[in-house]
Order: sequence, then structure tokens, then C-alpha cells
Amino acid sequence: MSGKPHESLIKTPKQLVIVLVLALIVPIIVIVLLANLATSGRIYDKDSPAMSPQEVAKRIRPVAEVGMSAAGPGGKILKTGEEVYRSVCVACHATGISKAPKFGDRRDWARRLREGQKALLRVALKGQGPMPPRGGASDLTDTEVERAVVYMANAAGGKFKEPAAPAPAKTAAAQHAAHMSTGAPATAAEGKPDGKKIYESTCMACHGAGVANAPKFGDKKAWATHLMHGTGHLYENALKGTGAMPPKGGNLTLSEAEVKAAVDYMVNAVK
Repeated sequence: MSGKPHESLIKTPKQLVIVLVLALIVPIIVIVLLANLATSGRIYDKDSPAMSPQEVAKRIRPVAEVGMSAAGPGGKILKTGEEVYRSVCVACHATGISKAPKFGDRRDWARRLREGQKALLRVALKGQGPMPPRGGASDLTDTEVERAVVYMANAAGGKFKEPAAPAPAKTAAAQHAAHMSTGAPATAAEGKPDGKKIYESTCMACHGAGVANAPKFGDKKAWATHLMHGTGHLYENALKGTGAMPPKGGNLTLSEAEVKAAVDYMVNAVK
């Protein structure tokens, strides 16, 4: 064996610089090659036939069709059953006030489930007892109402079938017919909440008939004691809930301004 110590391959500063440069460049080259390999090295020219509008449309068509399948009349995205329940039905069905079958209560729903999906849908669409048609939300489509019925029924042990979104053409015609028969909700000035519309979609279920001690809409005697405490007190009760009424009438998607607009609308009706 030789007694000489191991000599380094780098003997000059120039060689050291070259080694350092290669140490930086080589990994970059390897990464670029791997990336190119992963993408099969395909870089499309904008003038390539594969990038023509027709070819691009073919490739995205499945995605576009899925996106439109959930749309209703006029391109409106239909609400799910849970969304309708939380924005419209929860005010009564969450607590079971005014004999409304309580959400998730199998005993409350047993008899109704035996009546079947079609019978429950008819009741939801036309109203029954203190419940107004479509739960007071006249802008809901038949499909949205049925989805809410299915959502509540199945939460109580039912096995109702989720309705599919109707064909766009049929849906548009149905919406037009509903609009002509029930009348569209009033449109508020831009930027200002529409108290009437909010009342009809959220508050009417209880205040329309005066159920669960809710002061009946337009009844001056029923509202007299409430008005004595001032509008600020009414706002607070509407926002935080009181008695059988949940916060924001059960529609937690409402803003504070929208809740106050609904209160103002009801108060103005008894002045």
C-alpha cells in the first residue's frame, strides 16, 4: 500500500468554480427533462387544430353539461333540500310549533310518511292549516319544494326519491306559469333590502296566521304591546330570537339589514 495521502481531484480555483457551476446547472436540467417527460413533451401551438374552438368545446362539454344540470329556470341554480329547509322551513319544523312535524322526529313524521311523497308535496305546494303555500316562499320552484320535502322526510326515516332538475325549457315555462299565478315578489330599490319579500319568504309562515303567539300581520291589537317597547326592541328579538321564534326567524342567511327591513314592513302594516 502506498503511504501517500489521498489527493483531491480539484487542484485549482478554476476547477472548483467549474464544479460548483455544474452542481447548480445539472439538477435544473434534470428537473426540466423530467417535467417534459411527465407532460409527454406536448406544447400546443395556439394555431394548432387541437386548439380550435370546436375541439376545445368538445373537451369541456362534459364539464359544462354537469354544471348546467343543476340550473333551473333562466339559468337559476336550484337550491338543495337542505338549503330550502334552512332558509324557509326551519322556523316551524325545527321546533314543531303549530303542529308542524318536527325535523328528525320519526314519531311526528310516521303518519305523513305513510301518505307518500306525492301527497306531502301537494300539501307543501298548496299549503295546509297555518302553513302557507310553499312555506310562504312563493319564489321557490316545484322542484325546490319537493327537495325540501324529501330532505325532511328522509331525515325522519323516509326513503323518498330526490327529484331531478327538470329540462331547462320545461322549467322556464313552469316558472313563467308560477309567476303569473302567484305574482313575483316585490323588487326593492337597488341596495335596499326588500322587507315585503323577506316577510313572505321567512316570516309569513308564523306571522301570517299568528301561530305560536306570533303577532299576526296587520293586526293592530296583536302588535300593540310589542310596539310599546319600541322598534329597537323588536329588532333585537328578531335578530336573537324570542320564545318559539328562532334567531332571524330561522333564516340565518339573512343580514341584519334584511331582518330589520322585514320588521319595518310588519310594523308599517299596523301603523
